[in-house]
Amino acid sequence: MQRFSGKVAMVTGGSRGIGAANARRLAGEGAAVALTYANGEAQAQSVVDGIVSVGGRAMAMRADNRDAAALEAAVERTVAELGGLDILINNAGIFPSGTIEEATLEELDRTIAINLRAPVVTAMAAVRHMPEGGRIITIGSNLAVRVPWPGISLYAMSKAGLVGLTKGLARDLGPRGISVNVVHPGSTDTDMNPADGELSDPQRSLMAIPRYNEADDVAGLVTWLAGPEGRSVTGAEFTIDGGANI
Repeated sequence: MQRFSGKVAMVTGGSRGIGAANARRLAGEGAAVALTYANGEAQAQSVVDGIVSVGGRAMAMRADNRDAAALEAAVERTVAELGGLDILINNAGIFPSGTIEEATLEELDRTIAINLRAPVVTAMAAVRHMPEGGRIITIGSNLAVRVPWPGISLYAMSKAGLVGLTKGLARDLGPRGISVNVVHPGSTDTDMNPADGELSDPQRSLMAIPRYNEADDVAGLVTWLAGPEGRSVTGAEFTIDGGANI
């Protein structure tokens, strides 16, 4: 099933975890995919090579989410080399931890720049090229909705801000037929939060279905929103966390 044949997607932070799963899933259904990375060049190239090896089109670009000019340049290069931009997946992010007494202004600024400002910057650049039917999907977090433990104030703040951004962009871009949504994963088995890590059992204890997401579980939901079935869904939040936020 090639429902994204002829479409071009850009995935920020696409070298590993949820970002890589999104890149592979979109490419597997026919999209040409550009992905960005900050440090993991070898990992990003591995994702690209895997896509190309089965006949897909993909490219990787270094673009730190703190660098607005680099993000804008990545959008322009995607359009120039892949022929357009139909789907933007804002995925790149960091997870700062520590109580507010331990937080620094530098950490606050870095969190806002990477987790919140960057999705605004990429959206501003992308919509200059998006046709009717375009999609913007941002990876938030179930911690934007409920914070079960201390020490994640900056992270929760930055992810909660994406909800307001999503709703505002949905209103701005709806007349052009562009949908904007946010997906809130819960605990997901990645190198940042492995399912067998020392903090995994407390996370599972919150869930109605006590199992970690696989990255591809999240990518499946994102792909549905990006596809034709999601054309009337906009300004919405989708939580995929095993019922941790019930």
